[in-house]
Amino acid sequence: MSTPPPIPNEAQQAYYTATDRSDAPVFSTRIAPHRSLSNKGFFATIMFTATAFLLPLLAFIGTYALWTLLPFVGAAVAALWYFIRRNDKDGSLCEHITIWPDLMAVHRENPRSPGQFWHANPYWVTVQMRDTKDCPNYLTLKGAGREIELGAFLTSEGRKNLCLELRDKLTQATNTAPK
Repeated sequence: MSTPPPIPNEAQQAYYTATDRSDAPVFSTRIAPHRSLSNKGFFATIMFTATAFLLPLLAFIGTYALWTLLPFVGAAVAALWYFIRRNDKDGSLCEHITIWPDLMAVHRENPRSPGQFWHANPYWVTVQMRDTKDCPNYLTLKGAGREIELGAFLTSEGRKNLCLELRDKLTQATNTAPK
């Protein structure tokens, strides 16, 4: 018996209702963190680590000490495997930003929790960038009574570029909106 699809919450339902349109958006993009370790690189990392751990154990072949140390080596390689793959899954986080003349919508796909949805009229949306104690160029969107963080996984320069692009596209969208 298959499990039924999850029932969308109100925010998700409102998002999908608002973005189910036939007209093309003024701007649409997907931002995601940079993934620098390929599957080939992952395999090479695991093999190198396992070899580096096992080489010193060659001196203990045929002794009880080998069997004492081997579980610790195996646990270290397994932990490395697990945490690299978990990091890979965390890297599947992304944000979809879409702008129409009368609607701006953001959908954040989280790897281990439900997605987050936000939409507002672009005329009332403000793009804000400020430096905080922990994060230079902290980027937020404010509108529809909420303020959302955007591009937290981007570099400081990446957030600055996204801010400039969003401001430009919001101006373009509001200037093309029907009066």
